[in-house]
Amino acid sequence: MYKKILMASVCLLAFSAVASAEVVLNRGNDTDPATLDHHRTSTVAEGAVLRDLYDGLTIQDANGEAMPGIAKSWDISEDGTVYTFHLRDDAKWSNGDPVTAGDFQFTFRRLMDPQTAAGYASMLFIIENAEDVAGGKKPVEELGVEAVDDNTLKITLSAPAPFFIELLTHQTGFPMHQKSVEENGDKFTTPGKMVTNGAFMLESFTPNDKIVLKKNPNYYDADQVKIDTLNWIPFEDRASCMRRFEAKEVQICSDVPAEQMDYVKANLAKEFRMAPYLGSYYLPVKGKTADSKLKDPRVRQAISMVIDREFLADQVWQGTMLPGYSIVPPGIANYVEGGVVLEYADEDMLDREDKAKELLKEAGVEPGTLSIELLYNTSENNKNTMAAIADMVSNIGIKASLNETEGASYFSFLREDGPFDIARAGWIGDYNDPQNFLFISGSDVSFNYAKWKNPEFDALLAKAEKITDLKERAEVLADAERLLLSETPVIPILYYSSRALVSDDVEGWNDNLMDAHKSRWLSLKN
Repeated sequence: MYKKILMASVCLLAFSAVASAEVVLNRGNDTDPATLDHHRTSTVAEGAVLRDLYDGLTIQDANGEAMPGIAKSWDISEDGTVYTFHLRDDAKWSNGDPVTAGDFQFTFRRLMDPQTAAGYASMLFIIENAEDVAGGKKPVEELGVEAVDDNTLKITLSAPAPFFIELLTHQTGFPMHQKSVEENGDKFTTPGKMVTNGAFMLESFTPNDKIVLKKNPNYYDADQVKIDTLNWIPFEDRASCMRRFEAKEVQICSDVPAEQMDYVKANLAKEFRMAPYLGSYYLPVKGKTADSKLKDPRVRQAISMVIDREFLADQVWQGTMLPGYSIVPPGIANYVEGGVVLEYADEDMLDREDKAKELLKEAGVEPGTLSIELLYNTSENNKNTMAAIADMVSNIGIKASLNETEGASYFSFLREDGPFDIARAGWIGDYNDPQNFLFISGSDVSFNYAKWKNPEFDALLAKAEKITDLKERAEVLADAERLLLSETPVIPILYYSSRALVSDDVEGWNDNLMDAHKSRWLSLKN
């Protein structure tokens, strides 16, 4: 009898140990976030971490589509401009406080407050009075966001926006815990002080090592979260992530080195995931000096003409990208059929080079007299792309040098009007609508890295905002893109595909156009 009891106790202890074993997921990220203050973020790497820390009014499901988050439901006025959100009763912050409509009101006001200097504020200028508030012309109290009561939030738009529900899944729509933000100031994102409302909460952040997130016990859906500890590990060198993936130290790599695609396909085919991705890889053109020849659209167009996008896609990126001849990527919703592309997209490269030389001659640029610098953020894929472009422009007598900058500070440099000739940039759709790819070239938008200003372009975007007929709106947006491509302050070169390594032990990873994979949907096989 004693032996039976002893054996039963041993079995029970063994079962308890298995049942309580911590589930740890190691995810590779493109780079370290420059900040975890979501009003000051701009990169995909930052967005990926923030999606695990916060839930907005709406969130992305496992297929990347908008679904109810903190808002369990909403009503929309007949004219499409007033949204009334009804919040969940069981939504809590990681410290146990309830998530209220007041938190969202505080957050949207902080986003638009000029003192915040939020780079992404312009994305939500569709909210009534948002642009005037951000420009210091109106007080934050006049922003079209009202906490009716603790569980009801009303947002009034300046015009109908068919993409608004999807737009709210972006980190700009994530709430902030007012008390902790006000008490801690800029230090509210530090471990021990950061209060979040998502499936996970911040445990530690060691730059160049890892960000450790722990499961949030106060999360309204905590019972369905299968990961206990989540480690986000930065890998600007994609090959390093792949090596640790093969050593089973990392279960997910957010990207793969294009130059090693043959190896990946031969050795990691089962774990390699590639899917269409709503994004454009492009080159903002600025010119370091006021008298730079790059200020002339003919020079910008000449450079664009001689870039062999097929070579870049097939040889440099090993078929993991597509040749890009537009800023708005193909397959996007609410646009004209076939999209808008550069008029020389189908012309022979030799003919394009001849035309480019003529454009340079018209602009007063003699062969061998123009030297430019190509700026890019750290990545072998980016380096190889820029090196190939340097070789291509040499065919029309332009000398190009390369300048590599570390990833965490790179986009801050571009947003803050840092001097450059031509830079590498990418834009991933925050919502499935062409406006999201065009607004970034509007005057005074922080993501307009080229600092190009064109009143006609701005007027077309403003006109599109007021059109409710989607077909008519698409035509106006197409006119805006045609103007953008003719002036060429940005040179489109590639369309993205998402590429990742995902271990067979990971369940719940669904390929999708938005490449959105919140860790709350993931689990590990026992």
